[in-house]
Amino acid sequence: MNQSSFVVSSVNVNGLRAAAKKEPGFVSWLAATEADVVCLQETRAEPDQLPAQVVAPQGWHVVLCPAAAKGRAGVAVYSRVEPDEVRIGFGEAEFEDSGRYVEADFGAVTVASLYLPSGEVGTPRQEEKERFMEAFLPYLVKRRSQVESQGRDLLVCGDWNIAHKEADLKNWRGNQKNSGFLPEERAWLSRVFEEAGYVDVVRSLYPEQEGPYSWWSYRGRAFDNDTGWRIDYQVATPGLAGRVVSGRVERYPSREERWSDHAPVTVEFEK
Repeated sequence: MNQSSFVVSSVNVNGLRAAAKKEPGFVSWLAATEADVVCLQETRAEPDQLPAQVVAPQGWHVVLCPAAAKGRAGVAVYSRVEPDEVRIGFGEAEFEDSGRYVEADFGAVTVASLYLPSGEVGTPRQEEKERFMEAFLPYLVKRRSQVESQGRDLLVCGDWNIAHKEADLKNWRGNQKNSGFLPEERAWLSRVFEEAGYVDVVRSLYPEQEGPYSWWSYRGRAFDNDTGWRIDYQVATPGLAGRVVSGRVERYPSREERWSDHAPVTVEFEK
């Protein structure tokens, strides 16, 4: 890892097999990144379905957490040094093998990759999302207390599938009754920041900015028009958030060069 800074990047790959086949794609991006730790979401693959340059790329330690349900969800952590310890799940039986949460310890910082369920109003998917949120908030409260009592920090990276404020999606007026921008979802995310005391790191750097968006629908010309959503966050305990140096969305140069409908969110922290 870098001597003076710690760089973490997070991206929903929208299927790791597909992202790895594209060029430019995940493999070339990973080879070029300056990140010390990379968190992936929606990998949707078993290790034996992936090529060697994805399962065991040179210079990287890889923790893959596929979901028990084949072809769904899946999270991963790539790191330049081997984690001190890895924990899968957050103690909730329903989501233990759902491929939605993994933590890896690196010295005084725990980095987690989160794929919060995407919902759809009026369907079982929204009910699943609500159950996840109900269980995950108390866990975040407990984990913050645990890590801080040890003089450590926690960084939860990933696809939270909620746009928190109007500045976090272009077409907010038309999405107020859609999953991802429901009042109750936004209120829940406010509790993460206010009650649990975590910090939305990129928003802390750009408090007044629209976006920067991290997801654009493949439909129409959403990417070209930057009609996006900011649903991919790096959420940190206050000690780590206070050491942020920079944060950005690695927006693709063009629609043709996209290898996911999400773009990487990359943050640099002082060590």
